[in-house]
Order: sequence, then structure tokens, then C-alpha cells
Amino acid sequence: MVEKLIVGGAHSGKKERLAALGFLDGDMADAKTCSLDKAFGYPVLYGLHTLVRRLMQEGMDPVQAVRKGLDENKVKIVVCDEIGCGVIPMDRFERDWREQVGRILCEIAAASPSVERVFCGMAMEIKAR
Repeated sequence: MVEKLIVGGAHSGKKERLAALGFLDGDMADAKTCSLDKAFGYPVLYGLHTLVRRLMQEGMDPVQAVRKGLDENKVKIVVCDEIGCGVIPMDRFERDWREQVGRILCEIAAASPSVERVFCGMAMEIKAR
């Protein structure tokens, strides 16, 4: 089970929050650059939104892939940019991508004991057990 979900806008201080929690770059799978099979092999999955895009581009079901990856590995923290706010894209893929990210985040948030939102470098606790 994921211990913490951290969400926030791009460049809002999420990486700095991870550093404050004691995580280093070597503790993170960066979804932009890591291979898909190694995305869940680190304590921190950084960039869930990017991973979902990559899975969709590969023709995979991102909900099932993320669910399986989190269930079978020891990811402690998932970090994701907020991508659902703002103008709804005209492009169908972009809309589907945002929807899939939102659905996956809802599932992770429901199961996680802790959810934080980072805004302007400040972590705000949304959920704590």
C-alpha cells in the first residue's frame, strides 16, 4: 500500500517536499526517463501523470498497470502533477489522459493513509489517518 500521495502543480515544490521527508533522487523512479518495467521499483514514483501518458501511448490500460505495479511492489510515495484543472483540451487523447490520471488518483487517495497537496512550496495535509 502506498503510504503517501503527493499532488500539486508543475514546479510547485513537490521534489523539495520529498527532500524534506528524507528522499533523495536515487530513491525515485522518474516516470519521464525510467523504463516502464522499472517505474515501480523505487520507494518513490515521481510523475505518475507522465507514467499514465506513456502507458496509454503503449496501448496499455493505465488503471490496471498502475494498480498491478503498486500492488506488487514497495512504492511508499506517489507524486503526481495536477493536470485536471484548467481548459479542457480539444484533443481526445489529452482528455482521456486527464480522465485516467484523475481516476487513478482517486483510487490511490482512497487507499492511502496520507494525501498532501503542495502549493507554492507549502505542503497541505488533505488526508491523514
